Amino acid sequence: MKILVCISKTPDTTAKIAFTDNNTKFAEAGVQFILNPYDEWYALVRAIELKEADPSIVLHLINVGGADNDPIIRKALALGGDEAFRVNSNNTDSYYIASQIAEIATQNNYNLIFTGKETIDYNGSSIGGMVAELLGLPYISLATKFILEGTSCIVTREIEGGEEVDEVNLPIVVSCQKGVAEQRIPNMRGIMGARSKPLTVKEPINADVLTSIDSFELPPAKAGVKLVAADNPEELVRLLHEEAKVF
Repeated sequence: MKILVCISKTPDTTAKIAFTDNNTKFAEAGVQFILNPYDEWYALVRAIELKEADPSIVLHLINVGGADNDPIIRKALALGGDEAFRVNSNNTDSYYIASQIAEIATQNNYNLIFTGKETIDYNGSSIGGMVAELLGLPYISLATKFILEGTSCIVTREIEGGEEVDEVNLPIVVSCQKGVAEQRIPNMRGIMGARSKPLTVKEPINADVLTSIDSFELPPAKAGVKLVAADNPEELVRLLHEEAKVF
């Protein structure tokens, strides 16, 4: 059995965000980048758990990005991946990225493809569905539990107001979120071993680019707050009605 986990590089949540080139590009100078938490903590760790239960499983990783993504990929390998692919492109269009992933997946005939539910920078939550469509595979999103039973799996996913349990035969694409697995920290053995694990750089295939960025805009600065005494509910109601206009 072969599993592919899609991983991405994102800014640390504490990073100060700024833009350059007339607000058309993200300013990366001085920003700390990390392995996208949804990819790392849930998709990758659940794949590692499956491999630990069945050592015959082959676990590959894929990232679309430039050479500066290699440290992030090595961290993922340190956690437990066998081999990684990096498609050498900095294009951020979701369809373009999904096309690159689908090409690698087609070449290697994976039984299971995991993604995180979204990246914490763009929050697009679109790659998994696009990859599934390009490969003609079933897709289950927002998984909170994944159980593998031979050539089929049982997936619990979050829906509005509750949960849904699906049973589906492999191959399949699944996006993972909190609940699927618990965060792990690479140990020294894994870090040392990751240095010698294969990281193959692939040139991108020709694919359509369906979106482009016109500009970025920071959210407005937070305004000050007004404190209302606990014994003055009438003033609170007035402020909500006349100033906040919530009713």
